[in-house]
Amino acid sequence: MDTKKAELVFIPSPGLGHVASAVEISKLILDTDERLSISLLIMKHPADFGVQPYLQSLSSHSRLHFVDVSIESKTAAELLSNKDRFLYDFVDGHKSKVREYVGNNITSNSCCGFVLDMFCISMIDVANEFGLPSYIFFTSATAFLALSLHFEALRSNANEDEISKYDYSESNEELSIPGFKNPYPAKILPRPAKSVTPSSILYFNGIRRFKETKGIIINTFAELESFALQSLSDARIVKQIYPIHPIAYSEDNKPETESIIKWLDDQPKSSVLFLCFGTLGSFEPEQVREIAIALERSGHRFLWSLRRPPPKGKVEMPKNYDDSEEVLPEGFLDRTNGIGKVVGWAPQVTVLSHPAVGGFVSHCGWNSVLESVCCGVPIAAWPLYAEQQMNAFLLVKELGLAVEIRMDYVKDFEGKNPVDIVGAGEIEGAIKKLMADGEENEVRKKR
Repeated sequence: MDTKKAELVFIPSPGLGHVASAVEISKLILDTDERLSISLLIMKHPADFGVQPYLQSLSSHSRLHFVDVSIESKTAAELLSNKDRFLYDFVDGHKSKVREYVGNNITSNSCCGFVLDMFCISMIDVANEFGLPSYIFFTSATAFLALSLHFEALRSNANEDEISKYDYSESNEELSIPGFKNPYPAKILPRPAKSVTPSSILYFNGIRRFKETKGIIINTFAELESFALQSLSDARIVKQIYPIHPIAYSEDNKPETESIIKWLDDQPKSSVLFLCFGTLGSFEPEQVREIAIALERSGHRFLWSLRRPPPKGKVEMPKNYDDSEEVLPEGFLDRTNGIGKVVGWAPQVTVLSHPAVGGFVSHCGWNSVLESVCCGVPIAAWPLYAEQQMNAFLLVKELGLAVEIRMDYVKDFEGKNPVDIVGAGEIEGAIKKLMADGEENEVRKKR
């Protein structure tokens, strides 16, 4: 038997969802061959977004090594001032540290390649310097990859005079996009595809370089996204597509978990609506009150992860409220006592896998989508940012796995515009549609 050791270098983007997904796929890969080891290179974001506590909570693995390649915090903070370029300049700023690590370790370990996060594409340059192959780990849906490659091709083939016709910021068109069976509304295009901006140009420059890699690993599975996967296969734009089975990251067992599970244990099967909006998910007090009114009127049992938004314009994670009553309607907690529970942070995978949970109001981040699908919990889609509007369209229109709250909702994190409020009636209607029993509820039948 060949006992030669081999090492892979993983470089995730600095967000928690990206790091956690990279950790979980690393574990899967390591389980396939005991000769493999993986170095996961960590670039620390100035705001952290919960990455360090997550890493500290992990059990050690003899063949998974976490390597800090961070640049000086002052330099990273300075880069943050240019929001259009930040992520790309941030990744580029770590090239020398990555080069140094690989250069010092390649002699003692047989480095067989780089696996790069979808936003770390410029690290191909470092891999090329060492003559190593690169692969992309795409943490979003296959449909988003198909959409991104489609719009990159359109822009690449357009001359300077034609490029403006690919600005859909004010468009109500419905578009034919590879990877989607149904016409796609331009108004819910992900930001890079919606308008021609400096940041969108940087994004599609990165997508163009996907073709330089040996292949793309996607956090999805064929049974869920068969149409999009077949569309990419037929197009033959990239060398190879590798859909893996969906991965969910293990959660830190915080003190709050026990009381949440104890409460769920006392609820009937499939009776609880779980509301949780991801790492950055939070709402202004006006919106919180509308959600509360909708929940109370619906009459359904609920578990609500309610977080305090950061100050306007601050790049921070939401925090728990010291006292949630300050933003809830007067008497709400008393009136819903017994059928509802309001918490701060919640262990999402643990909650979704509990038999009492029968519905999920979600921001439609791709990790959350996969967790919900794998746990057999139907979704009420309320996207907030990034490609989540596209994920909502995929769930509601393409796959029939969700009902819509408001598909074109976009959260204004910078606080520059008036707060967009989704009314209690709109939310209540979606909740009742999602939680309704009976043969007519097609979403619940697909659980």
